Amino acid sequence: MTRLPAEDSASRRDFLRDSTLAAVGAALVGQVATVHGAYAGGDDLIRVGLIGCGGRGTGAAAQALSTKGKVKLVAMGDAFADRIKSSLGAIQGELGDRAKDLVDVPAERQFVGFDAFQKVIDSGVDLVILATPPGFRPQQFEAAVKAGKHVFMEKPVAVDAPGVRQVLAAAEEAKKKNLGVGVGLQRHHQDSYIQTIKRLQDGAIGDIHTMRAYWNDRGVWVVERQPGMSEMEYQMRNWYYFNWLCGDHICEQHIHNLDVCNWLKNGYPVRAAGMGGRQVRTDKKFGEIYDHHAVEFEYADGSRLFSQCRHIEGCWSSVSEHAQGSKGSADIAAGIIRVNGQPDWKYQPEKGSRPKNPYQVEHDDLFASIRAGKPINEAENGALSSMTSILGRMATYSGKVVEWKDALASEMSLQPKNYDWQSNPPSMPNAEGWYAIAVPGSTRVV
Repeated sequence: MTRLPAEDSASRRDFLRDSTLAAVGAALVGQVATVHGAYAGGDDLIRVGLIGCGGRGTGAAAQALSTKGKVKLVAMGDAFADRIKSSLGAIQGELGDRAKDLVDVPAERQFVGFDAFQKVIDSGVDLVILATPPGFRPQQFEAAVKAGKHVFMEKPVAVDAPGVRQVLAAAEEAKKKNLGVGVGLQRHHQDSYIQTIKRLQDGAIGDIHTMRAYWNDRGVWVVERQPGMSEMEYQMRNWYYFNWLCGDHICEQHIHNLDVCNWLKNGYPVRAAGMGGRQVRTDKKFGEIYDHHAVEFEYADGSRLFSQCRHIEGCWSSVSEHAQGSKGSADIAAGIIRVNGQPDWKYQPEKGSRPKNPYQVEHDDLFASIRAGKPINEAENGALSSMTSILGRMATYSGKVVEWKDALASEMSLQPKNYDWQSNPPSMPNAEGWYAIAVPGSTRVV
């Protein structure tokens, strides 16, 4: 096995204390901790505001409105008015006859622009769904927590180290205020994963020394540049291809698989090395991100995670996680554990039941915890698994071994100085319309 530089013998407790809490400490401000009730106004209605009205936000809103108890969507916000219109129609179509009781978003509570998130937060909601491009997540999460709102936010929760630290600081404030925070890493709410991970952590395949994780698939959409479209609008419409918005697909998609391996190890990597590039998806319309990444992550106990993510058509596709231990192996995504080369256990749902949709269950669990007055808070893990994917991108872009502690402490922000339509985004094309692409060996990442 290829070995990275000197293994770190620090315990997970010391590791998290030194590399995470220390980095966050300076960002924690002395706000007065306010303990909030489960819902506003003393009744049992949870008023929901949707911030980010794309496909995932639309789906998340419909799922939030399908939880038990009184709930109503009362405000929506997006950078683009057309997204609000299409999302509202899709939500109403999904809910059918139930929509008249669950959706009340008049024109005066439909907010458009870069400041729409704050207007939603200030509109009398109890819980906000944050489903904008990930680059906006730290700012919006911090604002929601400051205002005392419960939050469901999609993954990843940041695209750079300053954003991760901002989320970690806000997560601590959310705990002080007894606010619920759900993160869209829905495998934590999927019964097959829960049972499989528990068996593996209980020693079903012995000491786990190697893991593999994949998100290899075709890729996603492109919105063609239209006449008169500003560079800011073009990048916002094509947010997947720009790091200040997306963080590259190793962050936006592969985080799911990396998070499962962190969950299994009950910790986070200490360093990473990798390689990647743009082999097929090379047109200027694909912005600045790579089309493939391969990363070797090392954990504090010396175990390794070998990860791949790829956006190339006609290739082997797999979205899965695997583990190898001293006694056997596991296909985690399939819920299969093998001992001595033979199938030893396979996940089966309870007799007579069908597997529940984990996207729905994550909302069910969050809303139930809020109603019970014991809100869950998944923000810290969401931030650190986001940091894991950022660490992987740092390794592939630089071509160097990158230490977690250095990556998390990095002051390199990907965000623009101003959020408005008149400003230029951080990555601007040259005269021929090409964007700068990371060059391993030359690109600085820390």
